[in-house]
Amino acid sequence: MTIQKGDRVPSATLMTMTEAGPQPVETDKLFAGRTVALFAVPGAYTPTCSAKHLPGFIEKADELRAKGVDEIVCLAVNDVFVMGAWGKAAGADGKVTMLADGNGDFTKALGLEMDASRFGMGLRSQRFSMLVKDGIVTELNIEEPGAFKVSSAEFLVGQLG
Repeated sequence: MTIQKGDRVPSATLMTMTEAGPQPVETDKLFAGRTVALFAVPGAYTPTCSAKHLPGFIEKADELRAKGVDEIVCLAVNDVFVMGAWGKAAGADGKVTMLADGNGDFTKALGLEMDASRFGMGLRSQRFSMLVKDGIVTELNIEEPGAFKVSSAEFLVGQLG
């Protein structure tokens, strides 16, 4: 079942790359007492994700923070090394936290997985964004297959008023 507005974000362990190497990030701690803008992409370095989705959140990071967002998170079903390299290449450091859902466990728990096997990519995340306040989903924007509109940084900024 797909997560809905008003639902609590499921507990999971994601991974982030740090100077000391890969480190776990517990979703319960990530979302507790904070406002987090999370967006998910089907894959690091893929065309729309690299040309529009991640760059939009990097560009709008200050505006999102000014509207009360404590942290901006990019999530993908990729390994932590790929997510770390993609974040560095895109200039995300200090603006967007790159989190890896390597096995897709969190994505499956959200009910937002997709089968990209026909593209040789296996299980991936649908393209979406959400606003999470103290662990509760307050906005959820799921793209239609192949689309890029409602999960954009601009759209989420508009939802924040």
